[in-house]
Amino acid sequence: MLVTFNTDVHADITMFGDIAVTFLKIMGHSGTVPGAIQAEDVPAALNRLRTAIATQQIPAPPAGDKDGGESTISLKNRAIPLIELFEAAAKAETYVMWK
Repeated sequence: MLVTFNTDVHADITMFGDIAVTFLKIMGHSGTVPGAIQAEDVPAALNRLRTAIATQQIPAPPAGDKDGGESTISLKNRAIPLIELFEAAAKAETYVMWK
C-alpha cells in the first residue's frame, strides 16, 4: 500500500504504507488511512516528529530484502520530505491530509 500526504502549499509526498503509519503514530495520530490533521494541530504533530528524530526515538526501519538486494534507508532520512511538507503547512496555517 502507498500513502500520499498532501496540503495546498507543498507538493504531494508518497510513502510506503508501513513507513507512513509509523510516522503518523509518532505524530500522535491513530495511523488510520485516509485521514487528516487540522491546521491548528499541524505544528504539534511536526514538533513530535522532529523530537522523535532528534532523540532517535524512532523504530528501526523494516528489514531489507532477504536476498541482500536493496540497502535500507533510515526512517530519519525518510522523514525529511514529510517534515518539509509539515513545515510548509504550519507556515501557511493549513491542514495536511493523506490517503
